[in-house]
Amino acid sequence: MNEILDKFEPVAVDLWESLVAYVGGPWFSYQLMAIVAAYLLAWLLSRPVSGFFEVRARQIKGKPKLLRFVVAALHRVHSILFMLLLGSTLAVMINITWPSRSYLISAMFKLALAWVVMSVLSQIIRSRTISRVVALAGWTYAALYILGITDNATLFLDKIGFAIGDARITLLLLVKVAVVLTLTLWFAIAAGSFFERRIKHSEELTPSLRVLIGKMLKITLVILAVLVSMSGLGIDLTAFTVFSGAVGVGIGFGLQKVVSNFISGIIILLDRSIKPGDTISLGETFGWIRELSARFVSVVTRDGREYLIPNEDFITHEVINWSFSNELVRLDVHFGVDYDSDPHEVTRIAIEAAATIDRVVPSNKPVCWITGFGDSSLDFILRFWILDPQNGLTNIKGKVLLAIWDAFKANGVGIPFPHREIIMRTPVQLEPPTPKPEA
Repeated sequence: MNEILDKFEPVAVDLWESLVAYVGGPWFSYQLMAIVAAYLLAWLLSRPVSGFFEVRARQIKGKPKLLRFVVAALHRVHSILFMLLLGSTLAVMINITWPSRSYLISAMFKLALAWVVMSVLSQIIRSRTISRVVALAGWTYAALYILGITDNATLFLDKIGFAIGDARITLLLLVKVAVVLTLTLWFAIAAGSFFERRIKHSEELTPSLRVLIGKMLKITLVILAVLVSMSGLGIDLTAFTVFSGAVGVGIGFGLQKVVSNFISGIIILLDRSIKPGDTISLGETFGWIRELSARFVSVVTRDGREYLIPNEDFITHEVINWSFSNELVRLDVHFGVDYDSDPHEVTRIAIEAAATIDRVVPSNKPVCWITGFGDSSLDFILRFWILDPQNGLTNIKGKVLLAIWDAFKANGVGIPFPHREIIMRTPVQLEPPTPKPEA
């Protein structure tokens, strides 16, 4: 570190002397006052200007990407006005005096322009944190370039580092890796999402195959992005063999569940046991599959809750897929009638009542069978078929039972209630109640 400081000491001294000489001149004060005046004027104009353009921005319909850039520009009205005022001041000063007397305004104008451009263009990235990091990193590089100190900064960062075997890791290399890796990963993820959306709309592939191809394509693009970034920066990947082996062992022990869920997800997609849109039951969870992810399966229940169930549970637990081979699902409804009823008529009435419900499939006619002679009733079971289990099972059973109730009421069929006989072993004498004395 001392060698680095000794090497850059003459450069720092020259820069400091030049800065002191420039600041001591009268034109520095004039430029500084012009910059402050431009900043205050931009601050005064920012509110009415943003209000004027905000009204027109609300009229933009059906163009979400354009609206996103317009909103980003409206949030930076002060910076844009400040940049425009500096540009106008710079143009006037270049025409009336020497260019060297407007160096500070020129540098400030370029810095403001770079900040506006980077902060607006970074809105392409949806993540606010990554967007801000990209905007700050881009503006920092632009600032170094505008001030003409990129070579010195590059040399300084290249001198700070350490060696791993035959490879030398410098701060400059880490910065390059971070920038290049961020850009390539962003491009790989964006391209993977684009292709995944296109594959989802392909009618020639099954739903499970669409998800499998989309996920594998995205993972492949990310891996290629990392390898291309490292190779493009001249990094020898063999130098990380031992390090990557140690990291791999650590990941193997620490991320067992993550890896297990990932492999289980691939198995689910390959064997096509479940797919988006299927109605499933897993334990006490009943719902339909909204999405298959690399780590979990999204299941939406009838009450609007969304369960994120790990893929491993679909491999190791019993899963009921109500729509695995076809959409037909048979439901059973149990009921009883009193002994005075004709079981043949009860069967006919129950079948006709179930056929009046819209969701009951007419092609597979309902059937009704007597199942036993109960203590207080003749017991029956009614079986019918539906095609849309994702719309609920309890509600359709309730509608069928109500239809049976109405049909029984109309035809004089009674639904019994339990009768119990009590036999007293000893005689019981009932006495009339004792009258209350009059007050």
